[in-house]
Amino acid sequence: MIPREERLAAENMAVDEAIAAGVAASTSPPTIRFYTWNPGAVSIGHFQRLHDEVDTDACRAKGIDYVRRRTGGGAVYHDPQGEITYSVIAPESCFSRDIRASYREICGGILKGLASLGIPAEFRPINDVVVRGRKISGSAQTRRQGVLTQHGTVLYRLDRATMFSVLKPSVKKLTDKPVASFNAAVTCAAEEGCGSPDELYWALVRGFTDGREWRPGELNDRERAAVASLAGKYRSDWWNAIR
Repeated sequence: MIPREERLAAENMAVDEAIAAGVAASTSPPTIRFYTWNPGAVSIGHFQRLHDEVDTDACRAKGIDYVRRRTGGGAVYHDPQGEITYSVIAPESCFSRDIRASYREICGGILKGLASLGIPAEFRPINDVVVRGRKISGSAQTRRQGVLTQHGTVLYRLDRATMFSVLKPSVKKLTDKPVASFNAAVTCAAEEGCGSPDELYWALVRGFTDGREWRPGELNDRERAAVASLAGKYRSDWWNAIR
């Protein structure tokens, strides 16, 4: 497990890809990492069109990054103080071949963590975690070279004003619903009684590691070199605006 770290958007995506390459080459162990984004960022799904989803001028004016993920899914605003992001990267053989079942299995760590805080969360197929029907977490997954990468966010708080200023009006993520119904569709740990981001983080660590053999770690030399190389891709227009 790589403990929570704060990185630029391009670095966060580069780290995930570097670890996945290491797992594929058997030079990296199955890994879970926790991270935050600083500065704030918008990430878009691999198959989305950047300028359909993101107001890039607003992002630049506010000092907010934007980046294309390797995984699918929709556009997400990542508030530096508003969420914990996780990544699980391991051989596909560690999980069910059924996509929905693998989402349920991995999101079980989120359910356990939230339950330890007294938050009654449930898994909602295909890739959401909800509290009394309101979304608190979404995840995305990709499988390449025999490696499964799943990452997602667990909301601690909601900065609605910034979120809707950098996402295009037609998108209105996280919920795929009109702005008027946003409050009814989304919640966050703070609104459910969690006292701090640290409290949420440690609950997630317990949830994901309970019953598993694990040890704290850090990037190895191969991974660090790969991150330094890959970060340039995730900063580039040819990648982020490829669609």
